[in-house]
Amino acid sequence: MDSVLAALGALVPPVGVGLVFWLVLRSIIRADRAERAAIARLDAEEAGLVPPASGEAGNRTGAGPGAATAPERRADS
Repeated sequence: MDSVLAALGALVPPVGVGLVFWLVLRSIIRADRAERAAIARLDAEEAGLVPPASGEAGNRTGAGPGAATAPERRADS
């Protein structure tokens, strides 16, 4: 019986490290998947393929932050 407990005790650390490794890789892969989906969604919005996700359809001017815009011309000048 002692040899069985010794064998199980020897297997616990590698199994624990393997579990931690698997959880870390799983979280990295899920984060990468979510980031790629967000980038694809933003690229599609910029290309005009889909409407903005957060109801900003009326607020968009097409110019990004800090973008230079042409001065407005008056009709009488």
